[in-house]
Amino acid sequence: MSGSGVELTHRAMAMLRAVAAGRAEMSCSCEPDLFVDGFACCDQMTAHALAHGGYVRPAADGAVGRVPAELTEAGRAALEITLAA
Repeated sequence: MSGSGVELTHRAMAMLRAVAAGRAEMSCSCEPDLFVDGFACCDQMTAHALAHGGYVRPAADGAVGRVPAELTEAGRAALEITLAA
């Protein structure tokens, strides 16, 4: 699946699973960084692509700094497709 021009690689799907499990935070910025289990994600390019592609978003609107990350509807759909396969 590549809904918004984002290739959902195995790494991208693992990042989505971490967000779904409540293990991820993201920075509230124009280039949002992803943190999993308190550590900066090793592939921020993919993290940016997931955010800009509409798969993940900050859980708090208008927040500053690092906040919990959450899946969007597109992110949940991407995970459901892989679980069904």
